[in-house]
Amino acid sequence: MSEVIAAAVRAEAALGAFDVEAVRRVFPAVTPGLAYLDNAATTQKPEAVIDAVAGHWRGGTANVHRGVYGLAARVSAAYEGARERVARFLGVRAEEVVFLRGTTEAVNLVARTFVRQRLAGGKHGDAVLITEMEHHANIVPWQLLLGETGGRLLVAPVDDRGEVILEEWRRLLGEGVAFAAFPHVSNVLGTVNPVAEMSRLAHAAGVPVLVDGAQAVAHLAVDVSALGCDFYAFSSHKVFGPSGVGALWGRAEHLAGMPPFLGGGDMIRSVSFTGTSFADPPFRFEAGTPAIEATLGLAAALDFLESLDREGLATHEADLTAYTLARLAEVPGLTLIGQARERIGVFSFVLDVAHAHDVATVLDVEGVAVRAGHHCAQPLMARFGVPATARASLALYNTRAEVDRLITGLGRVRELFG
Repeated sequence: MSEVIAAAVRAEAALGAFDVEAVRRVFPAVTPGLAYLDNAATTQKPEAVIDAVAGHWRGGTANVHRGVYGLAARVSAAYEGARERVARFLGVRAEEVVFLRGTTEAVNLVARTFVRQRLAGGKHGDAVLITEMEHHANIVPWQLLLGETGGRLLVAPVDDRGEVILEEWRRLLGEGVAFAAFPHVSNVLGTVNPVAEMSRLAHAAGVPVLVDGAQAVAHLAVDVSALGCDFYAFSSHKVFGPSGVGALWGRAEHLAGMPPFLGGGDMIRSVSFTGTSFADPPFRFEAGTPAIEATLGLAAALDFLESLDREGLATHEADLTAYTLARLAEVPGLTLIGQARERIGVFSFVLDVAHAHDVATVLDVEGVAVRAGHHCAQPLMARFGVPATARASLALYNTRAEVDRLITGLGRVRELFG
């Protein structure tokens, strides 16, 4: 984070209040000309992140964990410092943090290593349990793996509010489940799942758990020890950092018993033509040259987020979520998909007069950016009987005025198609 920005943030924190206008000023892409409401897909980047990435390039780059010269040592130290930063953010030890391309690769890693071993021979069961609200990244890797092992994919249903039916979750855990995975927060419904309770129920049945934290980390304080899961994954670009990098936390005892996912440089202890011995975790799972500058940008993004008045930020987001729900309820012919009691500012909806893609197109003309489609959650779309929705999703830099622009834009859709 640049010293100017850091000083501004410290001054704001000293006042004891979250100032959304002050925050907006440190996001160059956040301008009055566009109400950016597609934050569940990716977030805009603060100056601190831009400076971290550009500063790395300007100061000289080198590969990590390889060179003994000064520049290489400095870059390696900065990279491992980023690992320490992620560990503090999650409340874990650095050696339990694996850097990957994002949540998708993290799920695939756990599937192809830890879960494949548990499925072998059927000792722990032959099924993987997920929920009806999954992103495709927490469906397809399991289907690929279970297609090879002959196992079963079990799906816990959600109710009409968009909440997991815990009685069904509990029941299905007794159906020969070897592993369970579910999102901390739904990318379509905004539902915040009861992670601690779902993990407790899974562990009572002897089932380890992976939590997809992609939609949670920008909005909720995450302490994996309190959540009680075995693995937790998130992506940098969802939390104001660069794309192409993310992190997987895994319990040390699990990581220690997992075989490599990819082979190559930097994940080995020794190599010969007759065999290879592998590095200890987390390096065992980080083959090849990593996304160095993106990883440093992720660390800067977490620094930025945690330098803010988090209590004030939570109040701001809760107020904005409630305001958006109230304004959407005023729009004739609008149906909100999901009414979870515990939620964040993600709103998927359909209008009776226009397809979701038409809604998003008109809103774009009106200077409002929303997502339209199935949001990589086609089974959930089928559950609610819709082919697609428009989705508005909030971040810490959004305002009531931008929500008002969304509502005005939806009125324009009704004028054109009604």
